[in-house]
Amino acid sequence: MNSNSKIIIPIVFCGALAIGVFVGSFFFGSKMYGNGTHSSLTKLNEILHYIERDYVEKVNTDSLIDHNIQDILSKLDPHSAYISNEDIDLAHSQLEGAFEGIGVEFQIIEDTITVVSAISGGPSEALGIQSGDRIVNVDGKNVAGVKITTEQVFKHLRGKKGTIVKVKIKRNGEANLLTYNISRDKISTHSVEIAYMAQPTVGYIKVTRFAENTHSEFHQALVDLKKKGMQKLVLDLRENPGGYLDQAVKIVDDLLMDNKLVVYTDGKGTQYDSKYLTETKGEFETQPIIVLINEGSASASEIVSGALQDHDRALIMGRRSFGKGLVQRPIELNDGSEIRLTISKYFTPSGRCIQKPFSDDYDLEIVKRYENGEYYHKDSTKQDTKQKFKTEKGRTVYGGGGIMPDVFVPRDTTDYTPLLGELYSKNLLREFALKYTTANKALLKNQSFEKFNATFKFTPQLQAQFKAIITKNNIKFTDKEFNHSLKLIEIDIKAFIAKNTWGNEAFWKVFQQQDVLLNKAFKSFPLAEKL
Repeated sequence: MNSNSKIIIPIVFCGALAIGVFVGSFFFGSKMYGNGTHSSLTKLNEILHYIERDYVEKVNTDSLIDHNIQDILSKLDPHSAYISNEDIDLAHSQLEGAFEGIGVEFQIIEDTITVVSAISGGPSEALGIQSGDRIVNVDGKNVAGVKITTEQVFKHLRGKKGTIVKVKIKRNGEANLLTYNISRDKISTHSVEIAYMAQPTVGYIKVTRFAENTHSEFHQALVDLKKKGMQKLVLDLRENPGGYLDQAVKIVDDLLMDNKLVVYTDGKGTQYDSKYLTETKGEFETQPIIVLINEGSASASEIVSGALQDHDRALIMGRRSFGKGLVQRPIELNDGSEIRLTISKYFTPSGRCIQKPFSDDYDLEIVKRYENGEYYHKDSTKQDTKQKFKTEKGRTVYGGGGIMPDVFVPRDTTDYTPLLGELYSKNLLREFALKYTTANKALLKNQSFEKFNATFKFTPQLQAQFKAIITKNNIKFTDKEFNHSLKLIEIDIKAFIAKNTWGNEAFWKVFQQQDVLLNKAFKSFPLAEKL
């Protein structure tokens, strides 16, 4: 970007996630504030003094301050947030390109930390830690059967590069526990979850968030897929909650001709007003693009889809996006905690602010879409018809509540049952796939993915084993319900076995078989070409 288009603050977030709790320096000098603010702070300081000195019970005044600051920020808007110094590392790691730890993808199965895979190039892979290994002890502390949470796992296993963590592992086929002293290292993370040739001329790229390395990953994916013959692109932004604004701008720059407006921001006065234009020769500027969005696509995802829609550059398919058009600035406080303060709104090139209205039940708005039938019927989608705008070629688009796709595709519930919902919520499909992979590791490794994909069957014997796991987890179901969802159950288990054995690309090649929106996108390129 040129100097005129750069934002004047170092980092801005466009994520839909509101993370946080707050601990920090609360009593500020009077020079920073007007008389009213100083008076209020003095009053609060006085109240806390009396509570600490005279209240009948012992009170943690820091926690009272935390609660007070959270309450203040919540009165501003739903996305201004506070993050305590205890949670700041975890919050930052969600948007950074790496974290420091032992390098495993894990899942909590039957109240035990179970290794799904050792991350390639990480210290756990180097030591030979395998899929299916169960971590039962960390630094002398039992971590199995104690209802451990994901956050607690992070605290146990993440840490500064070079520090040692001692883990004891239970491995199938081994009578005794295996002990590993793992030297933590920097572990690369990826926001481009997968990029592969889904069809002979169609590339597929799924971006899960907009982190500090997202554009470099995306750009490399474009280069690699073009070498493999990509002439058309499906960009999947479903369930992408957002992230860094500059990464969204750079991705659009790879897909649009030069000197096109991507997004502009407008805040109080002109301090945070900026315009972002495309300015470099992109890697994929003329070929057809389809972008997939849904109700989980927010903020930076909406910047990308909104810019491409406004310039008639891509066909947008799916369901109405989240509707988050606010930009947060991270502000570090004296004790290392942080607030993320909304400092501007962003607007798509046509002038749309896609921020949905604030309300007392703001967090339930997504649920109301479901109740109103919006996930299944285009006519149920509520549009603010007063906020009418035009794309570059004169098509009508609306602001005030998310990006409405050009082609609406409802949720597919053909094979859905309450049983399937419980299987997803308890992660039993992945658990079964991991157990199958561990038990059949040699057989799987001695065949190609292509052979597995063509020959794997979810046999009656495997179905009986899976039903036993369902029953063990106290889930009540009927054979009719099981058989109704059998197709999806089989595809999901097969996809997870493929992932455990051959990696992400294998997973998606299986999983896309049941992806109605993606398969409809493959057939919709004639519409995209007309744009």
